[in-house]
Amino acid sequence: MSEWLASMGVELDIFPHLITLLIAYVLALPIAWDREKNERSAGLRTFPLVAIAACGFVQAAETVTVGNAEATARIVEGIINGVGFIGGGAILVGKLGTRGTATAASIWATGAIGTAVGLGAYDTAIVLSIVTFATLRIMANFKAARDESDDGG
Repeated sequence: MSEWLASMGVELDIFPHLITLLIAYVLALPIAWDREKNERSAGLRTFPLVAIAACGFVQAAETVTVGNAEATARIVEGIINGVGFIGGGAILVGKLGTRGTATAASIWATGAIGTAVGLGAYDTAIVLSIVTFATLRIMANFKAARDESDDGG
């Protein structure tokens, strides 16, 4: 099959893309685990999918955006808007208040992780992953302490 594709002028260089997508996937897992562990509306399936989709959009557009920062910026802008829309679906407003904002923000951060990996900014993606996960874990302790003091206990 690859010979036939080569005769048509199609080159498949799948391995580098698989590695890049795997990196985006792995960097999203700690965030996904945290949300799943805390029984949030999005979890182990959603976060890695958001990361690899954002990464995949950047990779798929590479052939038409090479050397054109403006075109790349438009792709990234579309990813930001699309991921924001998905995150908006995680927010629930009810009589008792608003829920899901941390999950929505985490989805947005995961989209940024995937985008950074797709753009080759691995250092940024790693920092985003660590800081997002740490924020979810550390701030949960402060929130729990605050909630206990509000309840009188």
